[in-house]
Amino acid sequence: MFVFLFNKVHHLCPNTSFLFARRGQFNAASLGLQARVRPFPLLIATGGGYVGYDQYGRYKDRQLTKIGVEVPPRIANDTQVALYKTIPTRLLSRAWGRLNQVELPTWLRKPVYSLYIWTFGVNMQEAAVEDLIQYRNLGEFFRRKLKPAVRPVCNSHCVISPADGKILHFGRVRNCEVEQVKGVTYSLETFLGPHTWAEAINYEEDPSSFQDLLVTKEGNELFHCVVYLAPGDYHCFHSPTDWRVAHRRHFPGSLMSVNPGVARWIKELFCHNERVVLSGEWTHGFFSLTAVGATNVGSIRIYFDKELRTNSPRYSKGSYNDFSYLSNNNQEGVSMRKGEHLGEFNLGSTIVLLFEAPHDFTFNLKAGQKIRYGEPLGTM
Repeated sequence: MFVFLFNKVHHLCPNTSFLFARRGQFNAASLGLQARVRPFPLLIATGGGYVGYDQYGRYKDRQLTKIGVEVPPRIANDTQVALYKTIPTRLLSRAWGRLNQVELPTWLRKPVYSLYIWTFGVNMQEAAVEDLIQYRNLGEFFRRKLKPAVRPVCNSHCVISPADGKILHFGRVRNCEVEQVKGVTYSLETFLGPHTWAEAINYEEDPSSFQDLLVTKEGNELFHCVVYLAPGDYHCFHSPTDWRVAHRRHFPGSLMSVNPGVARWIKELFCHNERVVLSGEWTHGFFSLTAVGATNVGSIRIYFDKELRTNSPRYSKGSYNDFSYLSNNNQEGVSMRKGEHLGEFNLGSTIVLLFEAPHDFTFNLKAGQKIRYGEPLGTM
């Protein structure tokens, strides 16, 4: 029937055949255009849609939080974490470190530092050197010292804040899991690594878990506190108590951001990132301070440890380097006094305290509060 009608039309209007031909060509051309999909615009559109959807979900979470509804954290899946790790943060951090050492022309120092001060709310009235012209490069400005009187050390409490920053989380360690922020945990054993110095400790009871290895005295419990240093904060950190540092363990790793938003998003963030674990003893047993690296903070410096080198170009995944401060001539390790200078970051990052204390130890803190070096964390 269709063939008959086509022949009839072609007989009456012989010139219509080119329309069918052209239409066929047009359809083929259309198919060709559809086949030539531009990958970059498609990637941008897809990525933009995903980001928009994700931000809308976070906006709804914030609105629910404002009215008092507790919203569970959005945890990144393995694919998202793997994609994040493909960003060359270690290379970028080394480049940033070299840039920080470039001496700035005198005329450029004040506008550059003033912009940073305005952006991150730096209080230069507390700096030992207020004159911006005196800082030859960004590194010197980031590592500026404070006036002696602006951070009095609290002597009435046994543990003080080691740095200026924000309290992300604190409390007791339970079931070998530590909370980096509320609802997001990491493994205590993965974070600290194997407890290879355990044979040197006399336990009152046989340890049955990794957490028990750290608690050396009956009636004690394990506590933790996380302090986040923002880019505008004072970047040095100090000894939080009187203690003896016996061991250093350096974990090379990623340098992902450790700001509170990312800490709520990536589970075991602190275990992924490069970190330096200092461990030893205080009057109540085990005590450790861990400096966690972050994006643009590959440089972690410990003042009494000249051998430490962080953010090296190559490392083996899951590896760590141990160093003992004990020797035949020094059985005490490195003695640190409360408030004594301990180390510094290149920018902002995180300090994690893990320590053994009697069960009646209490923190005098609130999650999210700002704290300054020298202020009390808790006491018995």
